[in-house]
Amino acid sequence: MDSLTQIVLGAACGEVILGKKIGNRALLFGAIGGTIPDLDVFVGKLLYTNEIQAMAFHRGVMHSILFAVLGCFFFGWVTYKLYDFGKRKHTTNLKDWIWLYFLSIFTHPLLDCFTPYGTQLFAPFSNYRVAFNNISVADPMYTAPFLLCLIIMMFFNRKKIQRTWWLKAGIYISSIYMIFTIINKIHMDAVFKKSFEKAGISFNRFSAQPTILNNFLWYSVAESETQYHLTFYSLFDKSAVSENIITVEKNHDLIDMNDDNLQFLVWFSNHYYNLSRKEKVGTYKFVDLRYPMINPEDATTSVFNFTIFNKNNEWNILPFDVAPPNKDDFRNFIIRLKGI
Repeated sequence: MDSLTQIVLGAACGEVILGKKIGNRALLFGAIGGTIPDLDVFVGKLLYTNEIQAMAFHRGVMHSILFAVLGCFFFGWVTYKLYDFGKRKHTTNLKDWIWLYFLSIFTHPLLDCFTPYGTQLFAPFSNYRVAFNNISVADPMYTAPFLLCLIIMMFFNRKKIQRTWWLKAGIYISSIYMIFTIINKIHMDAVFKKSFEKAGISFNRFSAQPTILNNFLWYSVAESETQYHLTFYSLFDKSAVSENIITVEKNHDLIDMNDDNLQFLVWFSNHYYNLSRKEKVGTYKFVDLRYPMINPEDATTSVFNFTIFNKNNEWNILPFDVAPPNKDDFRNFIIRLKGI
């Protein structure tokens, strides 16, 4: 999920392990641990000059169970050696720090598994990406109450029982909301399946996920032989099914996708992608159709797309840059969220 959410969850893990011993400093170290896996964005940039290969490194081995297990010993030992001296001598032990970093690092990719982006939890032994698709990569209804509880908790002494109450409140509220999103995912899958069947669309498979910043408006893409079918459904819709379905062509034969770098993009999109030529000769638009459009009525407003090109016999993409949404597109998004 987004960086703020991972910081909040990591901070809570720090409080669980060391809050009673070192107070609010446990939140800081937990937040650092919760941030560590996402440093693979910067590590990938250092290791690779090719943007596709750098992107492939994200949510790979640094988001794995193996990294959590090995990393907790390394970061735990380093922090213990730096912290345990002077007046702080013997206030903590190595075991505390190892557990703090294990929980804060491991819960990061675990939380990412619930998002559509997913994560390679079993890397480097498998590139299988775990993605349950039940919560958006950024959802304030999960993060805000959790964050508020931790902020209130910080004002209580580390030995006060109220501190534990607020910590538990944050964990319980966020967990209950996560359970709601899982139940909602099961419901939405049934709605979309019924919607495609009612529209007479013969599909091989489909994927559904919530749109950004909420769990009320959902998006789905269904795959047939040569086309994809895109649609939205809001919990506030009066109809039992989605009735407005947009069809786009695959165009997979536009270029030869057998190149290793392009094969990563295919894998990354879980084969839900379409291609189109751009104005500049030799450049193409690759749209990851797992992710929804900003404007539910316009397939060209898909946010997750790349400009791909071949230079020096190597396929690459331009750095990913999300432009601010058009006001009209955003307005249509809000209107659709409210239901029809």
